Parts: sequence; C-alpha cells; structure tokens
Amino acid sequence: MKAWAKRGAALFARTTGITRWAAALVSLSVLALAGPPAAGAAFQPLGLNVDGGEESWHAKRTFILRWSNPPQPVAAVHYRVLDPAGQVAIDKTTLDWAATALQHLSVPPTPGAYTAEVWLEDADGREGTPVAVTLRFDNVSPGRVEPPPLSGWIGRTAFPYTLHLGHPGGVAPLSGIRGYAASVDGNAGGGVCTATGACDDAQFELQGGVDADSLTIAELPEGTNYLHAVAVSGSGTRSAIPATSALHVDKTDPEMRLAGNQAGWSNRPLTLTASASDSGSGMVPTGEGVTPFTAIRIDGGAPAIATGDAVTTTVIASGIHTVSYYARDLGGNVADGGTSHGQSNHAPATATARIDREPPRLAFAGGQDPLDPERIEARASDALSGLDPRRGSIAVRRVGAGEPFVELRTELSGALLRAHWDSEALPPGEYEFRATAYDQAGNAASSTSRVDGSAMRLGNPLKVRTMLLSDFVSRTLPYGRAATFSGHLLSGRRAPLAGVPVRVIERFDPGAVPRERVSIVRTDGDGAFGLRLSRGPSRQILAVAPPTATLREASSQPLRLGVRSGVRLRSSSKVATVGGRPIVFRGKVADAGAAIPDEGKTVQLQFRLPGLPWSEFRTIKTDPRGRFRYPYRFADDDSRGVRFQFRAYAPAQTGWPFEPAGSPPMSITGV
Repeated sequence: MKAWAKRGAALFARTTGITRWAAALVSLSVLALAGPPAAGAAFQPLGLNVDGGEESWHAKRTFILRWSNPPQPVAAVHYRVLDPAGQVAIDKTTLDWAATALQHLSVPPTPGAYTAEVWLEDADGREGTPVAVTLRFDNVSPGRVEPPPLSGWIGRTAFPYTLHLGHPGGVAPLSGIRGYAASVDGNAGGGVCTATGACDDAQFELQGGVDADSLTIAELPEGTNYLHAVAVSGSGTRSAIPATSALHVDKTDPEMRLAGNQAGWSNRPLTLTASASDSGSGMVPTGEGVTPFTAIRIDGGAPAIATGDAVTTTVIASGIHTVSYYARDLGGNVADGGTSHGQSNHAPATATARIDREPPRLAFAGGQDPLDPERIEARASDALSGLDPRRGSIAVRRVGAGEPFVELRTELSGALLRAHWDSEALPPGEYEFRATAYDQAGNAASSTSRVDGSAMRLGNPLKVRTMLLSDFVSRTLPYGRAATFSGHLLSGRRAPLAGVPVRVIERFDPGAVPRERVSIVRTDGDGAFGLRLSRGPSRQILAVAPPTATLREASSQPLRLGVRSGVRLRSSSKVATVGGRPIVFRGKVADAGAAIPDEGKTVQLQFRLPGLPWSEFRTIKTDPRGRFRYPYRFADDDSRGVRFQFRAYAPAQTGWPFEPAGSPPMSITGV
C-alpha cells in the first residue's frame, strides 16, 4: 500500500504539472492514510540546518534545508511543516530518493516561527526518527521612521554631523527592529535599500536595534541634500515608505564689505559700517537655531556686534588702527579667528584706519642767508601722518597795506619749504611772510613767525643797487666795418664791480639771420668791459648785468648800430655808342648775415653829371642770391661826348636789415 501510494503521487505530479509544493501536499494526503512513521532513532538525517541559521528571520517564505544521510541505504526522505502553534501546516511530503537538501521549501504566507521535520525511510519501508529545525519567516514592513527634527542650516564646523532618527510607528514585526538604513543624496524622491524592500547587511548604517538611532554624517556638499531613512526588521525588511528630511548645508563664510574707511589718512573720526551678505543660509534671523550677526573689532578690543547683516562703529582717536570685521550666517559659519565645535574658524577680514587730527608744526628760519637774502625758508614737521609732499606754500604781502598774501613759487623738499622772493619787482617797504604746510591727513598749519618766535618780516630793497654805463655811441657804419662795445659796472656810490658777467645782447633788424646774438664778457678790476662786435646787419645793442643773490640787476640804455647796405656795380664797357649796342650793367647786393627778401631786393639804377644830384632811371629786383642785370642803350645824340656817372642804390625795404646805401660811382662816356 505504501509503495503504491508513493508511485501514484510521483506520477500525479509529473502528469499534472502542478508545483512541487502542491505535489507534496498530495503526497502528504496519501501518506496520511498510512499512519505515523515507525520509530528508528539511529536512522535519521545528520546535521540538519537551514541556510542563514535557525535564529535568523527570513523575509521570503522559501527556505533551503541541508543535511547528511547516515551510512545505511536511504530509499526516501519525508518532511512536514508545523505552524507556530504546533499544528500541521504542510503535511507529510515524500522524496523517493536519497535527498540531502530541500531547495525550495515554502512556508505558509502568515509570518511566524515554523518547524520543519525531516526523517528517512530505508529500502524495507521502515521510517527513522524525525529531526526538526525552526523556519523563521517575517515579511512584515516596520512602520515609517519619523523624520528627524531638522531646523536651520548645517554649517562648516558642524561636521561630523550627528542626528537621531525617529523610531518606527505602529506594531513592531515579529522579527523585531534590527536597526536602520539611511542614505543621503540630492534627490528628494530617492530611497534606500533594494527595490524589493529588503536590506542586506552592507546597506545597514545602524544595526544595534531600535534604540541605535544615532546617525553621524562625515561630510556633505553645499546646498540641499536629502536624508532617506528606513527601519529594518530582523528579517531585513525595510519600512514601506522611507522618511525623507532635507539637510540644508552652507559651508561658506559670509562675504564682507567695509564702508566708511578711506585710503590714506583722515583728519576726522571715521564711522565704519561692516555689512555681510550670504548666498547660502543668509543673514536674516529666524528666531530659532543660530542667530546671525555682524561684528567690528578695533585694535583687538571688544567687538561691536549687531544682529543681522550690518554693524556700525566710530573710530575717534588719532593713530593707526587695525579694523577686523566678520559675520556669522544662519549656518553658524563665522570667520572670527576663533574655534567652533573644536575646529578653527577662518581669520576675519581686516583693514587699516588711519586718523591724524593734529596739524603740522612749522616756522621760518631764524635769519636770512647773507649770500642769498631773497631765499625764504621754513621748516615743518608732523609726527603722525607725515607731511604732504604735494602741498605747501610761502606767501608775502606789504605790511600795513591791507593786501592779501600773494603766494610765491614754493619748492618742497622733505620738511623744507623754500621760495625765492623777487624783491626787485616790488616797491620799497616792509614785507611780511606766511608759510603754510599740510600733512597727509589734510590738516593745515600756517605761521608768520621765525623759529625764535619773532615776526617773519623783511625790508625792501634787500640787494645793493648797481649801474651799468656804456661808452658806446649810436652810429652808422659802412658795410663790413666792425665796432667795439664797452662800458663800466658800478655799485652803490660808483664803486667798480670786478669779475661780474655782463650779457651783451645784439638784436638784429628783421631779415637778419640770426635775429639775436648774446655774448658774455666779464668786468675787469675797474669794473670795465669791452666786446668787439661782429660784422653783420643793423642792430640794437643792450648790456645787462643780471641780478645776483646780493646785487640788483643793471642794464645800459639801448643803443643803435646801423650798417649800410653793401652794393657793387660794373658795366660791360666804359664807352657807350649812341644808337649802338646797349651797355649791360651787372651787380650784387651783399647779403652776409641776412636773407634776400622773397620778392627780391629792390635796386635803383641812378645816373648824374658830375656835381649834380643823382637821378633814378630804372628800379629792378635782384634774384634770390642778390644779383641783378640790366642792359641800357644810349639813344640821345646829346649824350655824345658826355661823361656820365652811374651807381646802384639799395633803398630801405621791409625785411632788409641794412641801411640805404649806393655802390661806388662809375663813369661811362657816350660816343
């Protein structure tokens, strides 16, 4: 009966194509008619175990059982499954071969701790003692983890960042809560673990049970990140719906600006405003979490702090001040140079504020230099910002005249202000001086006193009066004649001045090249000087003894040296035939030291009888080189036997630097 039942069950399974589990149910139903197995304690599976271990919960209903068979021949293997209450859940199933494993043993879909019994049958149909193993099945998802209560932003110094996950709600699965799995990414709709809902060991962050809810995140990128967390049951089944929390990360310090400071020095208190901007967490207080603030610290003292993105303070005292300014954003990022959460903060932004509210000190020199009394000097100093090398002046005005000060051309060299006072350009009288200096901060100081406290005043004239007397008399010379210009230089009561350079200025008439010549001569021991004037055109002559540091300027009266034009004339013959061939006159106007006018030099051809005035018979122009030519025919019969005088005359002409003059007369007789 038993053998028949086994063969029938196998045939039924092969022919109907139903699942092995269903075949097992049929076999068990048939075997149930045969009664319980016979005792056989020594004939049983050896080392029966379930993959994953008996204490391990499985999220799937399918289990794998393995064992070893004893040395005795095994004809068949039997098994059955009992539910948690000990009732038969899957009746006896027979494998008609010496099997050593059950690869796909499925338990009912209800979670619980099932018991699988396996026993053997020999060739005579005797059954051994069953061996049991526990099959723990739990596919129930834990409740949804409550999102961690995250408020505000996570700053740079908050990492590593630790948060606590909320415990899953509802009734815990049979397998309990093994721990939690979590992931962080940039996807708000992301998840954690596999799509099937199970989490393997490699996906666990926290495996210490339901209370192991402390999650530490080593680092995150800036911006919004999303934490996805699930509870994981003892069977590895995760929560059906992950908890998602946004993690707002800002690791950048606020950007700082400082207003109210100025380049260089200030001569007044500075009101400084530090302002902050932050593109991440921002600078606007929210009333919870970190309170953003902005701060200014002067010279390392206690900072001025204001909630929000701006703070103002005033620096009053003179000196060089170090200004540090920084801010803290909503994420707690702050560059104050201190420490936060054990990490060093960045150094604050710094600037230098320079304040000098005191003017310079200055005074005129204690006396005038006897070798240069017109040199006016004042010395200034400034202990803090230093003198401004671009500004400073010395001015003068007549005492008691009610006139404004007139600034002199002033040179600045370090602490020294120096000017030259041209006393000769002003009328006699008493004059007072004022010096003004500036420091780098713009403070100005003026003084009208010498270093000893006396008034800075000078009487004019300061220099000795001089006279330059010329021995030259205005005159006119023939062309090419040289002349000597001489004179004397005297001072005071006609005392001669020796070794003084005298400038002799020759200003030639228009048309001369060059227009001016300056010669330097020195006076001898008697104060006398002399200069041999060069040949050339007509000119004005002036002698000047320039002023020195102690002598006033002297000049002679302008004198005139006229030079007559140089004209030459010749003819082709000394005898002219009346009615015959013309006589050709040729000549040249000398142009040494001059330029022939563009239109040519005018030349008058003149004749006369001896003892009579000259008469012009033709006016011609020279070429650019001063040459001229003119043919003249004797046509009057009265000219026979008459001896005529001819000459070329150069009259005055604009742009011609010589006096009018004629050539030497020449005689021609008519025949």
